[in-house]
Formats: sequence, structure tokens, C-alpha cells
Amino acid sequence: MVKLVGILNVTPDSFSDGGKYFGTVKALARADKLFNDGAALIDVGAESTRPGADLLSDEEEWDRLSKLLPRLLQKYPGKISLDSHHPENIRKAYAIGPVIVNDVTGMNTPEMIDVVVQLQANCIISQLPGTDIQLAHQTMPITTIEQVVEDLLTKEAILIEKGLSKNKIVLDPGIGFGKTPELNNQLLEFAKYVPGHKVMIGYSRKRFLGENRMELEPNLEAGRIAVAAGADYLRVHDVAGHKQLLDGIN
Repeated sequence: MVKLVGILNVTPDSFSDGGKYFGTVKALARADKLFNDGAALIDVGAESTRPGADLLSDEEEWDRLSKLLPRLLQKYPGKISLDSHHPENIRKAYAIGPVIVNDVTGMNTPEMIDVVVQLQANCIISQLPGTDIQLAHQTMPITTIEQVVEDLLTKEAILIEKGLSKNKIVLDPGIGFGKTPELNNQLLEFAKYVPGHKVMIGYSRKRFLGENRMELEPNLEAGRIAVAAGADYLRVHDVAGHKQLLDGIN
């Protein structure tokens, strides 16, 4: 059964909801709403990945997370993923409670791989060319689904070889990161290309959906395509709308 992953951006500058949930009280209220609307998990991010965003140091990121995470992990144990590419902050978070590790840079550093294996953490491997999100946005070097499949399966194999169980790994093709609009549309059906692997698709409100990407319908159409292809998770802003979509499909 497809599960919804609600997006909680605790940033002042994310592309669609920057500043709305910046602060512990606002973020907790948003988390409650996402779960009430039907989210199975919530993905918490403290650093914007939009084109042109400033990169944060691990200290700056943790400053945004340090008050929120203890309260979230106490209230929703096992249901929080942390969108971070800083191994130090994954360790700090895990000292509070287990989180699902969602590194949108694709775990392209040995340090992040070692942390995930040492903690035996559930994780999401995203596909990103290189380790620089902004450079990926500018150059868009990935042009085929085959490149995405090869990269993700190679990264998964490294984690498994180092001792992480395959059932702890979810693959995310990294829609919107270093790819053309044409490829982003094709990647909605990514699950078809990796049978036997758990897949998360994150398309919500991204530019390739068109000028009306902030409206619900383009997102729902993308969701229909991803579900039909066999996706296990949809990472979305509009949980309530997508819950209706899944109820209609199921």
C-alpha cells in the first residue's frame, strides 16, 4: 500500500513554503496537521534545496533542528525522517531517537555511508550527480533513467556490502536535481525500472510540473503516474489531497 510522506520545511527560504513553519511551535502544529491529514511519515528539512539557496553549515542546520527534533521524536517515534547531508547532525539526531536518514545528496560521502551503517539506520538514497546541490541544478548532467538506476543500485550495493540490510533502504530518483524536465517526467515511473526495491517519488510543487505546479491537480496527476508505476512512498506537501487520491485508487 502506498504511503504518504509529508514535507515539513523548517526554513526561512524554501521555494514554496519558506518561513511558514520556521519556529518550533509552528513546525509542531504543521506536523500534527500532516499526520492528521494522512501522512505515514514526515520528512523534516532545515536547509533549502531550491536553486540559488545558500548552503548551511552543520552548526547552522542543527540550530534550526535542536529544539524541534526532541519534541517530534518523542511524540512521533519511528515516523520522522531527517533531510540532511551532514553526518554530524544525523549522529546528534540519533542520540535523541532513531530517525530515517534522507540525504538528498545521495550519500555521496564516505562519512555519511559510515554513519548510516554504524547506526543501522533506515535510509532513503537519493540520486544526485556529485555532492553540490546548486551545481546539479545549474548543469543538469543526468539525461537517462539508466544513469539514475545504475547510480542508485551501486550506492545500495555499497551500503549492503558494509552491513546494512536491503529492507532498510528506499530508493529516490532525485526528481528535480540535476535532470532535465523531460527526464523528471520519465522518473515519475522510476519504480518500474527497479522491481524488488522500495521506491519513494518526490515531485511535489517542482518546476517540471509547469506554471501551475503550486496547485494541487498537477501534483495529483504526477502522483497517479507514480502510483501506477509501483511507487511505495509519495513525498508531498498536500497530504490531504493525496490521501483522497490514494483512497480513490485503493
